[in-house]
Amino acid sequence: MTNFKNLLGGPEPTLLPEDEQPYRMLGEESASPTQVAAAFPTFSLAWAMLADDAFDAGRVVESYAYARTGYHRGLDALRRSGWKGHGPVPWEHRGNRGFLRCLAGLARAADAIKETEEAERCWQFLRDSSEEAYAELKQ
Repeated sequence: MTNFKNLLGGPEPTLLPEDEQPYRMLGEESASPTQVAAAFPTFSLAWAMLADDAFDAGRVVESYAYARTGYHRGLDALRRSGWKGHGPVPWEHRGNRGFLRCLAGLARAADAIKETEEAERCWQFLRDSSEEAYAELKQ
């Protein structure tokens, strides 16, 4: 595992736990994101995938709803992992990617429905959480 050492004196990076079963379902078992979200509703990556699929198909409000669900599930997980409302959430850690993707999906969908202030807050939250995720997901 990568060691994330904070050299600036701020909060330590938050690393969300990784349950292998939902990853296995998406990979080896070829389950759909819908099946995984139903079986593991706290697994943000499934919600991010649903949000991306809906957005790509032009179903922006549906994308917004999926992204918001995964975002809130991710916030709950972050808090359970000791996150205090700020600090790094590294993109490099696989367990964090679902939350970060939901945050980007929420920003993208909010922008598409003209929720400009929410979109800006979400993009800033993503950037504050992980510069790498922001660079990867803000396209």
